[in-house]
Amino acid sequence: MSENHRFGGGAAESSLSPVVLVALLVAVVLIFLLPRRFLVVPFLSVAFLVPIGQTLVVGGVHLFVARIVILAGLSRLVTAKFSGTGSLFAGGFNSIDKVFACWAVAQALAFMILYNQTAAIVNQLGFLWDSLGGYFLLRFAIHDEEDIRRATKVFAVIALIAAVAMVNEQWTRSNVFGFIGGISRPDIRDGKVRSQGPFSHAILAGVYAATIVPLFLRLWSSKKDRLFALVGILGAITMVIACGSSTPLGACVAAIGALCLWPLRRNMRTLRWGLVVTVLGLALVMKAPVWFILAHIDLVGGSSSYHRALLVDTCIRRFGDWWLLGASNNDKWGWDMWDVQNEFVAQALRGGLTSLVLFIMIVSRAFGRLGIARKSVETNRPNAWLMWTLGAVILGHVVAFFGADYFDQTKYWWYASLAIVSAATAPLLTKSKKPMAVELSSEDPGIMQFSPYQIAPK
Repeated sequence: MSENHRFGGGAAESSLSPVVLVALLVAVVLIFLLPRRFLVVPFLSVAFLVPIGQTLVVGGVHLFVARIVILAGLSRLVTAKFSGTGSLFAGGFNSIDKVFACWAVAQALAFMILYNQTAAIVNQLGFLWDSLGGYFLLRFAIHDEEDIRRATKVFAVIALIAAVAMVNEQWTRSNVFGFIGGISRPDIRDGKVRSQGPFSHAILAGVYAATIVPLFLRLWSSKKDRLFALVGILGAITMVIACGSSTPLGACVAAIGALCLWPLRRNMRTLRWGLVVTVLGLALVMKAPVWFILAHIDLVGGSSSYHRALLVDTCIRRFGDWWLLGASNNDKWGWDMWDVQNEFVAQALRGGLTSLVLFIMIVSRAFGRLGIARKSVETNRPNAWLMWTLGAVILGHVVAFFGADYFDQTKYWWYASLAIVSAATAPLLTKSKKPMAVELSSEDPGIMQFSPYQIAPK
């Protein structure tokens, strides 16, 4: 494996088409001029629709278009911080934010120590730019349910544009995004075209679409937003089909299946323990380790499901190679072991056990906040349904993590999902932590009355 590929690869020189340059300049101007609540529009549009191939290379650092827009957005964040115009993040700096920051820093430090090269430092500075910069910019831009709705509409338009391009790939076997730095020709497996649109891989294009379907379905509940909901649903389903991969289809089935479990929401403890017992039972009766269930998942034909199972198996057996700081020799573990199409294994290889545990903690914190928030608004059906919908989105990501490594713009959808969870749960969890208010009776000032705050007034 070449050193260039080991540290992320990328172009050796700048490559920026005139169309992308104009889009970038417009996005940066809008970032500075638009009100905070509209920042998601230029950021998400550019981050998702401009392929990673469009980049400026300065001093060995790849300034992807998304990174430049993030830098502009962070300048708005800093300005807001010093102007004192209110809280930067909905609900303040919460548990997800803390674990996310620890995860990013821990992974970067482990990677730099493991490789001990200047190229590794440059690579991880870019990683921190993407992760911390992108995540906290989205936290700054998404504060409430209206912001969530606005971001969902932007995602719907992105899905439609990507879907049209991916259908065109099916017909012409040519990717229109190839003219602005994307992959010109789609991959073809067993005679099937695997479309990818602006994304770096067909699987990731499908994963983006599959995991966002629950949000589009929820958007349908608002009559004024039904056009966006329809556009998003049709676009996402088209993307999942056109990508020709089992991982997105499995994630989509899991996310929609989770929505269907809504009537059983009060029995989630039983369902969770039932899942644990099922896994233990399979471990007892299966001849191979239980994670080889992955080898039997092939929903579209021609999937590399056995490779994914073997990847997990090899990672577990090679625990001693990666637990401390990660591993730099996974390409020597066996045939195709360099192809790490599993987010959990990728976390282990990039930052060791610390990175993997913190990553799992991020997922756990997201589920935890949603669960507590949903229970607090059990009598408020729309709010409870929003929490359940977001839980389905996170579950879709978890299923996708077993078959994909979010190495392109899909990571911004993961960061956005976490930011949306924080924004949706912030008012509910903040209110639930408030102490009982002390009020003086107007009839008798000497008597103190305690009025508990009701989260979901009737």
